[in-house]
Amino acid sequence: MKIQMPRVSVAAGLPDRGAAGHLLVLVQKGSRPEKVFAHALRDQVSRRVAPGGGKAGKAAPLSATQQDRLVVWAEWDPAASIFDQQTGVRKALHLINGECPSDLDLVIHAEPSTASAGAALAIQVVLMNSQYQLGKTTNQAASANASLKRLQVFGVAKNFSPARAMAVAEGNLLARALTLRPPNDLTPKRFRADIGKLAQQNGWQVKEFSFKSLGKLGAGAFCAVAQGSPQQDAAIVRLSYRPPAAAKGRAPVALVGKGICMDTGGHGLKSAKGMYGMHEDMAGSAVVLGILKAASDLRLPVPIDAWLAIAQNHIGPGAYQPGDVVTALDGTTIEVVHTDAEGRMVLADTLTLAIREKPSCVLDFATLTGAMVHALDSRMAGVFANSSTLAGMALAAGSASGERVVLFPLDADYDEALESKVADVKQCLIGGEGDAIYAARFLSRFVNAVPWVHMDLSAYRHTGGLAAVASDLNGFGVGWGLAMLENPQVA
Repeated sequence: MKIQMPRVSVAAGLPDRGAAGHLLVLVQKGSRPEKVFAHALRDQVSRRVAPGGGKAGKAAPLSATQQDRLVVWAEWDPAASIFDQQTGVRKALHLINGECPSDLDLVIHAEPSTASAGAALAIQVVLMNSQYQLGKTTNQAASANASLKRLQVFGVAKNFSPARAMAVAEGNLLARALTLRPPNDLTPKRFRADIGKLAQQNGWQVKEFSFKSLGKLGAGAFCAVAQGSPQQDAAIVRLSYRPPAAAKGRAPVALVGKGICMDTGGHGLKSAKGMYGMHEDMAGSAVVLGILKAASDLRLPVPIDAWLAIAQNHIGPGAYQPGDVVTALDGTTIEVVHTDAEGRMVLADTLTLAIREKPSCVLDFATLTGAMVHALDSRMAGVFANSSTLAGMALAAGSASGERVVLFPLDADYDEALESKVADVKQCLIGGEGDAIYAARFLSRFVNAVPWVHMDLSAYRHTGGLAAVASDLNGFGVGWGLAMLENPQVA
């Protein structure tokens, strides 16, 4: 699937006062915007952003109309965290997006040393919120104002490039568009077909490990989950991105994503409230595709293998059940405790396949545990790492991307509680206490000594929007993942 992105251009001077499109003006904190038009409104902003002026704390955006044109002014503080900067721009943009404009002019009124950073951040926010009907299924004719068509940027140098902001935004939109698709549409079979189309469009190599072939390989953990689906259309899909600019012989980075297209809980059947929205349990795989798309668009000189664990967790005569003992691809025997802990099962065999290709490191993404939501709510995500270097990179990437993460413990003594009397390891604890940590300890068995970061995507959906994104479903992880890949230490 392809997202129709707005046309982005950079212009000199200031927008034409008689233009029909709406206008968003970002004014750097501490500056006086004497040169920006709309004097009465400009003077209000001047009083609020001037040193010592206005009330303490964050200044709310201001809006007015000028010749039928909605103008919104917002203060931008380059010293604030990226998360706070994104949030401020998103809230200012919300005043404009309520009218679903097809054209938008963006003015950056800032010092030359900071204008490019402000423009890149603002462009990313605008583009991430440019599809006004994202995820909506309808047979009605497409509305003329279903999306933003044109974005013109003023106040930056001639050599300014919006490429990175555009790549992050498109990757984010791809992840959200996939995750929003209903479960009777995005079945494993159709998901795999769409992945094949994406691979063709972007020049990725693709290889599928079907349910049947995985059974022959001995991937008993993955197949235990997938066997409850009557279609048996589950698969592990590998996508390979090999840029010409990559250093010769450089090991790939492995991205692993949980892709459960519908999670009923199996025999541990969820309640109606708990099951609603569980078609979004494939968000981890969508995030991986978004990262891969952004990296490809930017032609990052980093070889990447993306591994997507695509299945459904259904209940039926063939579904796996508590008390079963299954053998994972690496030979580990697993005692099944709770069939709703299916994510760690499919990831176990997917991680095993990934590390067989000897990657430099592994980054995995999964909507894995409710325990992480209880720990952090939905404003941040939890990460686990078996490498202090990667742990530091993960935290830095969270700050740089505005997708905030918290580092959780991965100490080996947690393994004592996962000891089983009938197998090598228990899948989980029946009580659920500390489940996010126990899930990470379980997964760590399957990466061996390969440097690895696991992200538990507790922030993938946040009511009212989060950071750059105004919708509840926010594509959390795409920006973070790209920041990780851009770090020279990732290799």
